[in-house]
Parts: sequence; structure tokens; C-alpha cells
Amino acid sequence: MLRAGLGRRSGCCGGLWRSSGGRSARARSAASASPSPGSGSGARTGAAPPAGPSNVKPLDGVKILDLTRVLAGPFATMNLGDLGAEVIKVERPGAGDDTRAWGPPFAGTESVYFLSVNRNKKSIAINMKDSKGIKLIKELAAASDVFVENFVPGKLAEMGLGYEDIKKIAPHIVYCSITGYGQTGPLVQRGGYDSIAAAVSGLMHITGHEDGEPVRSGVAMTDLATGLYTYGAIMAGLLQRYKTGRGLHIDCNLLSTQAFKTKDGYIVVGAGNDHQFVTLCKILNLPEVNKDSRYKTNTLRVQNRKELIDILSTRFSEKATIEWLQLFEGSGVPYGPINNMQQVFSDPQVLEGSIYIIQKLPSLLQAEQTKFSQPFFIGEVLLSSNHLGDPPLDLLQQVLHNGLVMEMNHPTAGKIAVPGPGVRYSGFAVSHPKPPPLVGQHTVEILKSMLGYEDDAIEELLHTGAVAQHEVR
Repeated sequence: MLRAGLGRRSGCCGGLWRSSGGRSARARSAASASPSPGSGSGARTGAAPPAGPSNVKPLDGVKILDLTRVLAGPFATMNLGDLGAEVIKVERPGAGDDTRAWGPPFAGTESVYFLSVNRNKKSIAINMKDSKGIKLIKELAAASDVFVENFVPGKLAEMGLGYEDIKKIAPHIVYCSITGYGQTGPLVQRGGYDSIAAAVSGLMHITGHEDGEPVRSGVAMTDLATGLYTYGAIMAGLLQRYKTGRGLHIDCNLLSTQAFKTKDGYIVVGAGNDHQFVTLCKILNLPEVNKDSRYKTNTLRVQNRKELIDILSTRFSEKATIEWLQLFEGSGVPYGPINNMQQVFSDPQVLEGSIYIIQKLPSLLQAEQTKFSQPFFIGEVLLSSNHLGDPPLDLLQQVLHNGLVMEMNHPTAGKIAVPGPGVRYSGFAVSHPKPPPLVGQHTVEILKSMLGYEDDAIEELLHTGAVAQHEVR
């Protein structure tokens, strides 16, 4: 049986959990005999037992180096953070995670989407185009237990940060890759978003009325399911490392977005950032849209969504699906056809990866919606319920009773409430969450505490732009 104080195996660079502070056998015995904290009610911010032996969390002492963006990866690492892991979120200086700009809705100037899936993390802003930045990531990897990324396969290897590269300096590392289509096969270089996977896998084809058009789920089920698979896979990877003393590579794949009717079918395209939108306009030969001030940023595109969708829909209807697929190939913009089930299982990527679709998944997730706590939907209900309608009082009471709401004070957004994990434990409480970080909020702290950098070395990195520090006012 694994103990709370499980340490690294002798002679190995990595283990599962680090020692829980050198407590005595008597203290550990007392901890195991302590009564479980009560489930309590209301938001979790005040329902936690005091810190100490009675509230040791499973991942206390585990360090997660998180290079993921958007939803599936951040959702997975947030769940790991809820269990006590120290999550170091690596972001590009300035803009940070793409979802920081996704909205409305916003809480103050902060994206509700970002806030919903990034609690209990520290942010370090690193310029990955700078050799000094790459060196820092390698040093952080060597000091971490888990490395999580969602880049297109091969991209990090080009930078010297692929699994084989990191394995040489950190043989203990549990390295997890989240991709659209996996690590091998004919489609591996395509980007992947939730709706692309839902379209290509046939999920959109079987959703909605039998004789109607394909329907996209109101929640990002593919992303959330992949995030949960990733979360479980990393836990399994840590257990495997404890047994073998060696790290391993985990591959999790999905196999923002919009469905468009083509001349003979449907295509889903996702332009998740401003650069991808510019590329989309070039492919569609719509230079006037690219120059239009109404569509310059994601926020403006959301505000003017109806007019923009009308323009794009007209353009997509002019060509057959296969023509559009050929034009988007290699563009870097996520895309895919909406397949029926026969097409799904004739797709070369599906055959290569031996992927099988569980047709019951949509109804199961719909029935368990509260447990899965889809970030954007529930976040909107809690923070912007005025345009979705107020949820039923008995549902809100049950949500609060189950501790599914987490309140915290954010440096710029003020007091916020976000969905908590849909799981409770008898031996410890998932509580007192730390608010989602600002870009680079913890850069200096991480360089000092994890890597032991002195002030002058940190000052040089800041001066050269290899890293950035956000000053909280």
C-alpha cells in the first residue's frame, strides 16, 4: 500500500511523492487515525480542515511543469493542482495563454474562460524563442516530476525539448503530450481543437435531430474528456515510475471552432487566435475581412459574430468539402470534415491509431454534466447568469452543498467564483484554492525557489527578455 510519506526509490532520480516533511512514525500513525473532515456545505473557501497531518493531499510535493494552453491541458493540470501538486505554468511573455483573450464574458479584464481552468498554478513567463529560455525550461524539467505539453508533434523536439531530449537530463520525468491526432499517422501535423475532434470522430453527426444538420455540443466534451484522461494517465504514470524507477512518455489525443456548410457537406474550422484568423482570411481570399477593424481581435469577433459568420458561411458554400480540406492542409489552422460513422472508420488516422468511438458518450456526459463541471458553461452561469437565465434555486443549493463552487480573490478581477472538482475525499479537502495567476506573476519566485538563481542572474534574464515578471499592484 502507498503511504502518505512515499519517497523516491533509492538510486533513482525520480519517485512518486516526496517525503512529507520527515514526520515521525507516531505522527504518521496519528494522521492515519485522524477523523475525516466533514463534507460541510457552501462554497469551499471556508469549509476546509486546518492544514497539517489531517489534510495531507495525495500530490503534495509533486511538481508539474505545464506547457499547455487552452482547455484540455490546463483542465488536467488544474485537477492535479487541486490534489496538492505544485503546477508551474509556462507562458509566453505579454499575451500568455490564448484563452486570456477569449471572451466575453470577462470578470473585470480577466477572461472567465481562463479563470475557470487555471486555479492553483504559478505562472512563469519565458521566451521560448530565446536560447536562454530553452535552457530555463530544461532546468525546470530536471527539477520537476511531470512535464505536460500540447504542441504539434515534433515542434518541441525542434527546440530540443522533445521527450528524448528531456529524458536525457531527467530520466525520472513523466512526460505527457496532448495532441489533436496522436504522435504518428497521416494527420499528426494538423492542429486539433475540441470541435474538430467532435466533427472528425462522428460525434457531431450523431448529435441533434436524425434528419437535421450536424450539431455541436454546448460543452467542450472532447476537450474535457481528454483532460480527464490526461489527469488519470499522469497519475498512472507516477505510479508506474514508483514501481520501475523510470519515467515514461504518455500520448493523449483529442481525435475555437465553427461548422460551415460547404457545397456538398460540412467542414469545421477553428481560428483560436489572431494569427490563425489572419491565415483563415488568406485561405478564404477575404482580404477585406482581415482589414476590417470589427474583426481585429477575438473580443471584437465575438461581439460581431453574426455578421462575420454570415460572410464566412457564404464563402464556404462556394466550394466542395474536399477542395477546402486541400486548401487548409499545412496551414496551421485546425480543421476537419464532419464525418458520418462510415467515414470515421475509413479515415486513415482512425485506422492507424485503432481508435474506437463509444456512441454512448454524449448521453453519459449530458447526464453527468454537473459532475464534469464544464468550465465555460458553469462559469458563465455563476459570473454572467444575466444573459443565460438564472439557474434553478434547488440546483444552486445542491451545487453549493456539494462544494462545487470555489471562491477566491484574484489580483485584478477581485472576488471570483469558479467550478470546483466534482469529487470529494474522506481524508482531505480540496479547498483554499489559489487564484489563477497573471502572466509571469511568479517568474522570479520560481527561478529562486526551484532553480536557486541569484538576483543578478535573474536581473540579466529580465533585461534580455528571456523571461518576464508581472508586478501585482
